[in-house]
Amino acid sequence: MKKAPANDFLFTIVALLLSIVLVHTVYVLHVRPVAEATLQADRERMRVDPEYVPQRSLEVVLKDYEQQAEIILMLWALAIMGYKAAEHRREQAVLDADPVRLAEGMKILPEDTREYSRQLDSLPEPWHHLLLPRAIQAALARFGATRSVQDASTVAHGICQSEADRLDSDLALLRYIAWAIPAIGFIGTVRGIGDALSQAHRAVTGDISGVTEGLGVAFNSTLIALLLSILLMFLMQQLQRVQERRVLDTETWLDQRIIRNLQARS
Repeated sequence: MKKAPANDFLFTIVALLLSIVLVHTVYVLHVRPVAEATLQADRERMRVDPEYVPQRSLEVVLKDYEQQAEIILMLWALAIMGYKAAEHRREQAVLDADPVRLAEGMKILPEDTREYSRQLDSLPEPWHHLLLPRAIQAALARFGATRSVQDASTVAHGICQSEADRLDSDLALLRYIAWAIPAIGFIGTVRGIGDALSQAHRAVTGDISGVTEGLGVAFNSTLIALLLSILLMFLMQQLQRVQERRVLDTETWLDQRIIRNLQARS
């Protein structure tokens, strides 16, 4: 039995809502108040000392709405990857548990397939939808029906290939987030430059604070977006590598522990 896709969808929605609430709370209670206080103190220092150079704090760099949205998306992506990593650990636990428990040198005859299927049915309920039990069940069912080792092998490897395709398609949301983060950074760049240009008339009179703040929005949003994108792409590549290796390990296990021990005639 395959896991209902509704569970994955529900998790992604809940993870997004929790990310929004968590990040917004941190921004309201800490980031923006500290950033405003820091900027106000810098303005006062600059009025007293024209040579004073403000030091950018982390709160000032993160204070704008674009950076907030980027961090929300990053936490959302991390939650999704954590969910997939937990799924990988469950799959690995099944491989390590050796669910069939076939003795060395023992062959599986077509009339034995029901017995081994009952062993798989006795596994814990959360394991039934995982790749290895599904592939074994399908291979045993086909072997019992056709008495063909080739048919059983084809079915088992077909399920593994379908799982590889599913895992790749499941990364679509993460790929979208990896695209959306720099896109939001670009939006912040355009907004910041627009704000800076709208304050250009004040710069003529010697007040460049509006221009510098607008450019700060532009550069800070791009900076955070690029940093988060680099990190997210690295983690995505690692996740994809682990998933591909898991499917290959499952296929190898099936060949060594199931397929080669099938015997059509005693």
